[in-house]
Amino acid sequence: MTAEAVPIPAQDLPVLGSLSPSRAGDFMTCPLLFRYRTIDRLPQAPSSAATRGTLVHAVLERLFDLPAGERTPETAATLLAPEWAKLQEAEPEVAGLFTDELELASWLTSARQLLDGYFTLEDPRRLDPAEREAYVEVVLPGGLRLRGIVDRLDVAPSGDVRVVDYKTGRSPGEAFEGKALFQMKFYALVLWRTRGVVPRRLQLMYLGDREVLAYSPDESDLLATERKLLALWEAIERAVQARDFRPRPSKLCDWCDHQAFCPEKGGTLLPWPEIVPHPDEPEARHVAAAARQS
Repeated sequence: MTAEAVPIPAQDLPVLGSLSPSRAGDFMTCPLLFRYRTIDRLPQAPSSAATRGTLVHAVLERLFDLPAGERTPETAATLLAPEWAKLQEAEPEVAGLFTDELELASWLTSARQLLDGYFTLEDPRRLDPAEREAYVEVVLPGGLRLRGIVDRLDVAPSGDVRVVDYKTGRSPGEAFEGKALFQMKFYALVLWRTRGVVPRRLQLMYLGDREVLAYSPDESDLLATERKLLALWEAIERAVQARDFRPRPSKLCDWCDHQAFCPEKGGTLLPWPEIVPHPDEPEARHVAAAARQS
């Protein structure tokens, strides 16, 4: 039986700020990265890996628009070209990622391989998702807004909820599974607080190595996640007040777009911006997702 909680009523609560799984992850990874992305709003250059992830997600989204019998690997492959065209129209800069048609063709082949990997993990012809690309949010009583976009929600006839997220990379090692599941517990917390039901299963589908990481949360998990997020927000507020977001070196630094402005990489720290966005200002993708659902 799923655990239930009294949903937080929808009302105009005073909002102190907001977090999404990605922004929370940024601060935990490197406070300076959080500042540059959230406060300075520095642009991020597109990458072939991230763009491939966006493309694969779009194809899987469109796949479930089709009748169940048509959801095959062959059909998914035919969706790549039109979805790539849409992505280029929405984000023209991604077209510059490839030097020639041969490089683009190889990249599209790698996207096709990820889609083939998806079909080894589940049969979409047997699924009827309740929601896809679902925008979820809640304002906690303390004034922190949690918001995010869930790839897929499945609801069984019993009412059990499964939260599904697609990942185009490889599955994490056992030591890093907790970090990977943080995003899913975040979504589960929002769903619990808004709908009153703890999801039965959290499922991360890694298409890169065709593995599934699953977890069944309980109330104590979600309460611990809520406490962690509130503590995280308090740390962010202290850093804002002190204007002190320190870098935290790690192996991920080599992929950071902002090395030129990082003291740990020999760069020069940017001065504090004259105009600081409101801490509850949403990301563009959240605005778009919320608009699609309205």
